Amino acid sequence: MKDWRMVAILLLCLVLAGTAACGGEPEEAEWQLSEVVRGDLTVSVSGSGNIGVSDEASLVFGSGGKVDKLYVEEGDKVSKGDVLAKLDTGALELALAQAEVALEYAEYNLNQLEDVLHASQDRVDIAKSELKATEQAVAQAQKQLDEATITAPFDGLAASVYVKEGDITPSPTMSSMPVVYLIDPTSMELKVEVDEIDVPGVKPGQRAVISVDALPDEQFEGVVTLVGSLPVVEAGLVLYKVKIGFDVPEGSELRVGMSATADIIIQQRNNVLLVPDRAVERDSQGNPMVWVKSGEQIEERSVVIGISDSFQTEIVDGLVEGEIVMIEQRARPEPTGMGCALAE
Repeated sequence: MKDWRMVAILLLCLVLAGTAACGGEPEEAEWQLSEVVRGDLTVSVSGSGNIGVSDEASLVFGSGGKVDKLYVEEGDKVSKGDVLAKLDTGALELALAQAEVALEYAEYNLNQLEDVLHASQDRVDIAKSELKATEQAVAQAQKQLDEATITAPFDGLAASVYVKEGDITPSPTMSSMPVVYLIDPTSMELKVEVDEIDVPGVKPGQRAVISVDALPDEQFEGVVTLVGSLPVVEAGLVLYKVKIGFDVPEGSELRVGMSATADIIIQQRNNVLLVPDRAVERDSQGNPMVWVKSGEQIEERSVVIGISDSFQTEIVDGLVEGEIVMIEQRARPEPTGMGCALAE
């Protein structure tokens, strides 16, 4: 009987030891000290993409024909209104002249009929219809003649020239290759993809800082111009397109197509009180609080918090600069295999 009691006591001791080793006993808190400081705090959302241009135009002739003159080469800078290319307009000028002659005859015919007292109303109506048709023919011929010349719609750079003098260009269709591809290299844009969690905070007009992989020593200031409404699903992630416009300083080596990352500034505070994000906890009512070192004591104090970037949190009220907040850290004890087995 005595041996049985000794065995029971030994087993109970082992069970208690195992329970303590598996975390059953309260862990002793360790504290990290951090001073309340003043500083600037920025909350941003990041996205990556490729550099594109804000202003671009694929310029085509309004009619088919033979390329008579090219006034621009690839890489040339042009100004708004500059003539870039012309078709041979001989046939178009002839068509316009013929249409103008037909218009003069239709006007004369209608005047003659209206001057004759007994002319029938039907003949007058027919003459008016003929006049309208010739007016439309003149307008169309003039339009084709005007569109046989390509002019620059804005200041820019001839990024590509797709024809040469003497080439025959077909009548324009939806799939026609452009004659000149014009871009404005001083005004570019970055299209990035932003996660669905972050995109609700992104709004047009917000500032963005752009970093280009190929130009690590340069940064560009941009502005959000568009936030997409339709999602893009990639590998299970729901993303939204965001467009950022920015100006390129003269002399920059920035090129279309370069990879870049944008930090979109969602919120920003300057000269505010800051504590580490881990210092802010919640009391039993769910209100924010911090532990403050006061002399040799540690006291709980309610605070009003502002924005956070997940590393630092703005303190609106409850603390003053220079106070010391405590960050509680608990080290988990390593369980012993035997103790855990016995506890189970």
